[in-house]
Amino acid sequence: MNTMKIKLKVMRIYWLLNRTRVVDWLAPLGFRLYLAPIFIIFGLNKLNNFESVVAWFGNPDGGLGLPMPALLAGLAIAAELIGGFALLIGLAVRWMTIPLMITMLVAALTAHASNGWYYVAPTDPNTNIAKITRSVGFPGAQESFENSVAVNAKLTKAREILQEHGDYKWLTEKGNFVILNNGMELAVTYFLMLLSLFFTGAGRFVSFDYWINKKTGLALLSK
Repeated sequence: MNTMKIKLKVMRIYWLLNRTRVVDWLAPLGFRLYLAPIFIIFGLNKLNNFESVVAWFGNPDGGLGLPMPALLAGLAIAAELIGGFALLIGLAVRWMTIPLMITMLVAALTAHASNGWYYVAPTDPNTNIAKITRSVGFPGAQESFENSVAVNAKLTKAREILQEHGDYKWLTEKGNFVILNNGMELAVTYFLMLLSLFFTGAGRFVSFDYWINKKTGLALLSK
């Protein structure tokens, strides 16, 4: 009897969880609205500073050292601007995630990998996840751990200087000072969000893909 009651409760929970699928479009919509302005801003910044971006792409000393920097910069700008607006309106989302994922992979491996994992440098090496991941050879883990060893001392010294020579309360009223590590964290996060959209598509209702497919009966864009 007890076993039957447990089964009925499990089935009830399963039924309730399945009922949430009526709003399963919220997750892809949230990803799209989160990512769209990020890529649009990325693209506009590169476009407005095209010459310096090309120089950075091609410079082997202090830059990315990539071949054909003008072409690659142009492709990155096109992917980010077109892809960003496509995510915003939900048009050809599965297709557009492909060049955006490639862009994020290239960025992670060329511009950020040497800085380790974290975007903002952790201040305590003992709580840095790299303390564990470096033992299994995770990319960038050793660099991240080494960076965190010195971060706390640098921030402590910086705070002392600011407290002595500046209005520290005013300087920190909107947030604490941090050291920007510029690691792979955000690029990989964006890649995983795009990967989810690649499999799910733009989602129902709030996307051009959905309405195009509904009107034409052809799932060419989102399926």
